[in-house]
Amino acid sequence: MVRKLILTLIVMAVASVGAFGAASQAALARSLEEIIASGTLRVGVNPTLAPLGTYNDQNEIVGFDVDFSTRIAEMLGVELEVVTVGSPDRIPFVASGEIDYVMGAMTRTPARALIIDYTLPVHTEVFGVLTTDATDYVTWQDLNSPDVTMVQVRGTTPLNFIEANMPEAEVLLLDNYPDVIRALAQGRGDAMLDVVDFVGEHMNNHDVAWRVLETPVDIYYCGLGVQKGNSTLRDWLNVAIFELHRDGEIDEMWRNWFGVDMFAPVGVTPYF
Repeated sequence: MVRKLILTLIVMAVASVGAFGAASQAALARSLEEIIASGTLRVGVNPTLAPLGTYNDQNEIVGFDVDFSTRIAEMLGVELEVVTVGSPDRIPFVASGEIDYVMGAMTRTPARALIIDYTLPVHTEVFGVLTTDATDYVTWQDLNSPDVTMVQVRGTTPLNFIEANMPEAEVLLLDNYPDVIRALAQGRGDAMLDVVDFVGEHMNNHDVAWRVLETPVDIYYCGLGVQKGNSTLRDWLNVAIFELHRDGEIDEMWRNWFGVDMFAPVGVTPYF
């Protein structure tokens, strides 16, 4: 079953690359030397994943991913070219050589790693529970109780997890994340289950002692996606990411855009 799924993913990726006009095999990605010689680094950024990527008032793509890639381009001594990508086409763009690397919550998974290469993690995303000091929950399993009211955005993926794993809890559905955070701040609910990093900006709008449970449901590690076999670029990026973690620059960029510290810091590791 697993082998069949892997083969299906590979076939889908190859088909997607073909949709972007690639020939029977993808064009070779630019090596590190070719990128430097061109004077331009082409990076794929998804502008629908604020604050990783979003449009500003001038219709320019800004965000954490852009700031990070700008710093990478500076370290290379080249200019940054931001290429707009969406979730469905970001891996095909890398596989076909349209871009040098891609960002946008690129969680490292074994299935994706069959198609593209990954760098060291740039950041994490915590799928966990946000609550306040008014509660005494320790783990997410404590929320499976009729005394608990989960406040969630209607139609989002975490609702499936709650239905399967917290069937006893009450669920208050609202239209957007600002409303969910406001309801928690006002005490109209007890907790929210989601990727908590992305609500830091809304949390800062309320004078509440917020708390993220120390036991998350999962932690996603997100790196840069590069074309399979492009070792010269991948290896250099790994060294650069290590330095940016060691100097605290990535953490500073994260605080600037998310309004909070990374809930599960990547830490510094020199290993690929």
